[in-house]
Amino acid sequence: MHPMQMPHAVSGGPRPPMLEISESQSASSSASSPEQVAYDDTDFFQLQRNDSQSSIGALSLRDITMSPPSERDYRLTPISRLPPELLIGVFTKLGSSQDLMNCMLVSKKWSRNSVDLLWHRPLCNTWNHLESVVASIGNPKSYYTYSELVKRLNLSSLIAEVSDGTVEAFQSCKRIERLTLTGCRKLTDQGVMSLVEGSRSLLALDISGLDSVTDHALRAVARNCGRLQGLNITECSRVTDESLVALAMSCRYLKRLKLNNCTLVTDETITAVANNCPSMLEIDLHNCRLVTDQAITSLLACGRHLRELRMNHCKLVSDRAFLDLPKPLNLESLRILDLTGCEQLHDEAVEKIIDTAPRLRNLVLAKCKEITDRAVFAITKLGKNLHYIHLGHCGRITDDAVKELVKCCNRIRYIDLACCTALTDTSVTLLAGLPKLRRIGLVKCNDITDRSILALAKTRPGRQSKLQALSLLERVHLSYCTRLTLQGIHALLNQCPKLTHLSLTGVSAFYLREDLTNFCRAAPEEFTDHQRNVFCVFSGEGVNRLRSYLNEDPTGIYDTESTMYDDRGLVDGDNDHQVASLRINDDDDGEDDPDAGDGSDDGAQAEG
Repeated sequence: MHPMQMPHAVSGGPRPPMLEISESQSASSSASSPEQVAYDDTDFFQLQRNDSQSSIGALSLRDITMSPPSERDYRLTPISRLPPELLIGVFTKLGSSQDLMNCMLVSKKWSRNSVDLLWHRPLCNTWNHLESVVASIGNPKSYYTYSELVKRLNLSSLIAEVSDGTVEAFQSCKRIERLTLTGCRKLTDQGVMSLVEGSRSLLALDISGLDSVTDHALRAVARNCGRLQGLNITECSRVTDESLVALAMSCRYLKRLKLNNCTLVTDETITAVANNCPSMLEIDLHNCRLVTDQAITSLLACGRHLRELRMNHCKLVSDRAFLDLPKPLNLESLRILDLTGCEQLHDEAVEKIIDTAPRLRNLVLAKCKEITDRAVFAITKLGKNLHYIHLGHCGRITDDAVKELVKCCNRIRYIDLACCTALTDTSVTLLAGLPKLRRIGLVKCNDITDRSILALAKTRPGRQSKLQALSLLERVHLSYCTRLTLQGIHALLNQCPKLTHLSLTGVSAFYLREDLTNFCRAAPEEFTDHQRNVFCVFSGEGVNRLRSYLNEDPTGIYDTESTMYDDRGLVDGDNDHQVASLRINDDDDGEDDPDAGDGSDDGAQAEG
């Protein structure tokens, strides 16, 4: 073996050996290596926490530049006889970039088959790592052309440092498939354009939070990224229809589009997407206040594969968006529909939605204040497909609607009825019988009492035995349910071992007692003095500490002679079958009413 020299660092780790690799062996290795897996359309916009870490995916070594000298003959050990595809399969099981680095130091063959795994997703989570990666990419004497190996680049961990100058070093990386620049607010059109220019392989681009980006950058994306499948431009408030229409016409494989808070977007963009992007799966129009009925009708009529549609606070959308849909139209794929704050919707529109999308799993109608029991009766047709229902601020809903909902949709795992002030203990008692219920929101349901809480705490028969099963509840929101007492909440805590969030803001039995509020999390900074005074939210370890405190000496904490409601007549839930996977935003609990002061949304990150 020739003496080894050390080239530049790979992905922020130790430096690999300088290797002499023949072109013939390189070609053989590349030919026998497995092809790169096609882009999976399920992972865009749902980036994992380790997205910035080095890749562990199996990729080919095609087109890697290597030095020309021939490799000397040497005696093969048994492991050296393994073909490249098996070696790569083994290397993909390694759990860290350091392990891959060590593999590169073993032999030339191992180095050839591990280098692209290491560089597929270079580690750029610290400034030192970024500098090391940049130095390696820019070194003309490197034995590997590292710029050709980078397929995923995530700079979102360095949002305060990344600028146009920072990304210049990556201009030579023309094979990037996923580019994540979330929150890098120092970046301008120039920086984004330098990265996408010539990037024909780009499949997913996330520039959310870059409020200085304009149509110039998006036009560059349209010119260069014809294979683009996912685009997230959340809060890019300067982007207009001009560039988005061009992008829709050029990027016809687009599947996921997030336009949250792009307030200049109008029907022109949505219609262009509907007409040119037949593979669209998910589109988010949160706070696109200029979008009207006509665009939504076109989007649904052409979106036969659509799985998620979010239209939060699209104020101009009315019943006509759905009532004007062509017949027959069956949106079998639609699973998630969010119509929060679409205040012009009525029962007729909800009925049409259910008839058109009979397999909806998540339905959000929060603040659709005109809907009544009639709409809920239509929703019951979803049956066991329904897992998530949000009816917060739908104040015209009564116990009759909830009764029918529980009867027909017994796979519900999340229900929010905040500010449905017509509801009583009868509704909560029925909801307590749902066998899969994990989360319930009852903020400002002023008529509920300890009878409801005891129903939620009541044990029920297990599915496969006669043993009593404890409640599965994980999050319970009871803020401003002013008739609740300490005794009822104590019972709930003891019967719900999985409870991780309990909001009791405005409940005097709690917020007036300093010994109990000691276990609360801190109120959000933007709250007023009054909101801070009544704030009472227990989350994470605070729930466990509150439970332990109440169990230490219950007789000394409250008057044990207080009247408790008789729960002998409570309804047990109907034990159900399997539950399909549910995609829920865990931080969206429907308690973002600024007057409530509960802060469940604002403090979601503090919960962990």
